[in-house]
Amino acid sequence: MNSSKRISVLLAEDHTVVREGLRKLLEAERDIEVVGEAASGRQAVEMAKRLRPAVVVMDIAMPLLNGLEATRQIREAIREAKVLVLSAHSDDAYVSRAMALGAAGYLIKQTSGQFLSEAVRGIAEGNSFFSPTVANRLRQQGQRSLDRKGVARRQAPRLSSREVEVLQLIAEGQANKQIAAELGISIKTVEKHRSALMRKLDIHDTAGLTRYAVAEGMVECDVRLTIV
Repeated sequence: MNSSKRISVLLAEDHTVVREGLRKLLEAERDIEVVGEAASGRQAVEMAKRLRPAVVVMDIAMPLLNGLEATRQIREAIREAKVLVLSAHSDDAYVSRAMALGAAGYLIKQTSGQFLSEAVRGIAEGNSFFSPTVANRLRQQGQRSLDRKGVARRQAPRLSSREVEVLQLIAEGQANKQIAAELGISIKTVEKHRSALMRKLDIHDTAGLTRYAVAEGMVECDVRLTIV
């Protein structure tokens, strides 16, 4: 097959062994080409802008910038890029958030490897693709977000991309000075974002922000929660 017709894929996964396994699975297919690998959400956004892949295979729990926020930034920057979330999390909340932020598909890591290449092809053609268990739940729920009484759930406060970035770095234990250096902004600006986060979320300490970030899937559950 002509290489120009192959589906270009960017892999975004922070675990090297997993990433290497995904590359081998995809490169075994003659119509798929892995054009890059990212080990953090921020790197995934930067590489997507530079490489402009047809499909980004995106893990959710990654350092510096989680996969959901990276998905949003990639979709805003490159409308033609399709994002396939590949995650260990199968909770409805993760699936709903991924879809709301522009993901075209959602596979859980326990899914058979054969579905990966099928999913890449499917979303590259403009379709959606979900793991069988996820697809079944979506059909059963009708993609509604209602509570047990049938009332629409209260939506989480809308945070800007920068606020999400700052929140994740706070949860990862970085001080204001470190966050400022990582994002290329001033310490004063970091402090303003921190204050805005506390106001929007009605949370008034670092430990609370960290717990919120963990609950929302922005960081792994083993992130340091001993902050006092």
